[in-house]
Amino acid sequence: MILILGVTASGKGRLGFDLAQSIDAEIISIDSMKVYRRMDIGTAKPSRQARERIRHHLVDVVEPSDSFSVGAFLDAASDAIGRIQGRKKNIIAVGGTALYVKSLLYGLFEGPGNDEKIRDDLRARLEAEGPAKLHRELMAIDPVAAERINPNDARRIVRALEVYELTGKPISSFQKQWEHRRMKHDWTVIGLRREKADASGRINRRVKKMIDAGLVEEVKSLLREEKPLSQQARCAIGYAEIIDHLSGQITLQEAAELIKVHTRRLAKGQRTWFKTFREVNWLDIEADEPSERISKRALKILERRAMR
Repeated sequence: MILILGVTASGKGRLGFDLAQSIDAEIISIDSMKVYRRMDIGTAKPSRQARERIRHHLVDVVEPSDSFSVGAFLDAASDAIGRIQGRKKNIIAVGGTALYVKSLLYGLFEGPGNDEKIRDDLRARLEAEGPAKLHRELMAIDPVAAERINPNDARRIVRALEVYELTGKPISSFQKQWEHRRMKHDWTVIGLRREKADASGRINRRVKKMIDAGLVEEVKSLLREEKPLSQQARCAIGYAEIIDHLSGQITLQEAAELIKVHTRRLAKGQRTWFKTFREVNWLDIEADEPSERISKRALKILERRAMR
């Protein structure tokens, strides 16, 4: 059981695909947005051809009008693990949604309960004031959580503020429970690291590629659907900015630049999360390192692990 982690646009998907071909594996996606059907370009889903060659799980499993929780992810991932093992195949989990990765490795943390009144009040404020203001408020009371949560991620911002109002403690303090847990399965974790300048360049090129591939038309098509996008889907990086463009608030060029800024901010939050992960075999990737060399280096990690 292999898990590949890294910040967005670090090359996780390509490495996962190459390894899957080498060791007869199936891939489990650990991504909170790749679960949505018809949200393809903006989520950088593996191509249809790649999915035909290697079976992928947890891609295209819910409608964009639906919400999708970490609990739902864990249930689906557990089911996928069982089915893959039943076929006697190896498992490669690939992803950058840090909360999902952490939960897959160590299980859910025991957080506080809910308070519907507090949540409803926060949702009303969200509608009136916008997510950016609530995110700034979160930054003041829980900078650790705020670094991890995208400023457009209304659902997680509301939850973090709800926890603080309910308990007087930041949600990040509850998540420290993971520090004392052991892995639920015998995962070999491989992490990809790139220099920030290289990572930023890759993000910029990916955003241009998405725009050129028809991201605007993809968002238009989603907005024309009978059922409206869920708040979770609307807040996805790439979609939120294009929605603002289509509503006339910003130009396409401004939307593209905001996608780059927000994606770099996401990558920064992911780096913060991944620093807390234990037992990671880190690969420091050179800017122009061929994918074949990265794959060979990862296979050597697996070979050393098998010899223990």
